[in-house]
Amino acid sequence: MAERGLVTVSQYLKEWTDDPVKNVLAGMVGTFALIPEVIAFSYAAGVAPAVGLFASFVISIAIAITGGRPGMISGAAGSVALVAADLVHGYGFDYLLLATLLAGAFQIVFGLLKLQSMMRFVSREVETGFVNALGLLIFSAQIPQMLHVTWHTYALIALGLAIVYLLPRITTVIPSPLICILVLTGLTMAVPMPVHVVSDLGALPTGLPSLTLPHVPMTVETFKIVLPYAFAMAMVGLLESLMTATVVDEMTDTHSNKRMECTGLGISNMFVGFFGGMAGCGMIGQTVGNLRYGGRGRLSTFTAGAFLLLLLVACHGFVARVPVAALVAIMIMVSVSTFSWSSLRDLVRHPRLSSTVMLVTIIVVVLTHDLAAGVACGVLLSGLFFSFQVMKLLKVNNTLSTDGTTRTYHVQGQIFFASASLLSDAIDFQDTASHIVLDLKDARLWDISAADTLEKIVSRLQGRGKTVQVMNPDARAAQLLNALGHDTLLADTQTHPAA
Repeated sequence: MAERGLVTVSQYLKEWTDDPVKNVLAGMVGTFALIPEVIAFSYAAGVAPAVGLFASFVISIAIAITGGRPGMISGAAGSVALVAADLVHGYGFDYLLLATLLAGAFQIVFGLLKLQSMMRFVSREVETGFVNALGLLIFSAQIPQMLHVTWHTYALIALGLAIVYLLPRITTVIPSPLICILVLTGLTMAVPMPVHVVSDLGALPTGLPSLTLPHVPMTVETFKIVLPYAFAMAMVGLLESLMTATVVDEMTDTHSNKRMECTGLGISNMFVGFFGGMAGCGMIGQTVGNLRYGGRGRLSTFTAGAFLLLLLVACHGFVARVPVAALVAIMIMVSVSTFSWSSLRDLVRHPRLSSTVMLVTIIVVVLTHDLAAGVACGVLLSGLFFSFQVMKLLKVNNTLSTDGTTRTYHVQGQIFFASASLLSDAIDFQDTASHIVLDLKDARLWDISAADTLEKIVSRLQGRGKTVQVMNPDARAAQLLNALGHDTLLADTQTHPAA
């Protein structure tokens, strides 16, 4: 996974100034896509809508300046909200503020320690499963808004989808979702009809966010309560942001600075904590919508946050009257755009193990609504399948000298915890040959399990009165055997350099 180094001043300024009109308009679309989901996530976390909306405003502004992935929309996301919910319900809102501050601090430390490199262990199958699961979750989140409603809602959704998909064939000067919102809102204001509007989702804030400090006792007991939640929020948020950044990298054929994104997210979440919000991260649904309409620079991210605050404060009345059907139509378009439809064809073409990893990732995310859990299961399964494939590459052949006294085992492949037992099974401990040679010229020992297995093989053979010689171990094998105190195995051998 390629990653940029330090961003130069000229690069940074270019990320702000490229195609400003298109970025501003795309960011405005991202704002409308943020509102319904952020309100829903706020309720999931057990906090007022203002908490999630203000958090999204602060994160968008801060991450536009400090982040490492231009064009990515960040806000109060569902995965973090699920982690925060238990803390809010059990201890109250002020504990959430402290957890948000600590989560931001953790993320800054993770960035400084370059832990973002762990993303290299996320396989292509897991990334595809992550994207597909997001598409399904985005669509399923719209279903409650389509239940127990009048026919007017379905008519508005159909009209909204028609505008979103057909208008670009006529003009792309103004993003079609923005036109969808304006047309449907104007229609419902001109012709009153029984449909849900944004104000029905929850009370909207009307003022500006203010500096807020957590009012909790700064004791050891408090930190014992908060630290586990803060660490979980930091990990989940970072994982979702880096996964989203990877998706954006592929969609735009550009490279992001994952370390800068990590520290930038931490700085943003610390600002959020000081302004009374809950921790957030990258939001792939809104990001895909932003990219779809040309928002590839920092200005689009900044606009998404700034326009959100403008709508909430200056255009509060208009936003409150936006029909939910318009937002549902936009999010359906986003879910369709997010889902990797080619992966359905790949299920048949790709190896079964790869397809299994993708399907497991999707299933876990959909069942738990936890992106981190799905990705973690996918990564573990990928590692397991990879180990299984590498294990099968181990080959052990043997030859017997003409006089029948020396048996030489030629070992080829990788010896590690999964394949070590195969090496042991290949040795005939009942062999009549009095001298056994283990030739490791074409083998590599990778861990303590491999070295320990080698020592046990030698000990068992010596216990049967045979002389044993280990030949051509590489430098790593020598290091592992020395670490276990089995350096006597190498007394009469010379190592060869590790590959």
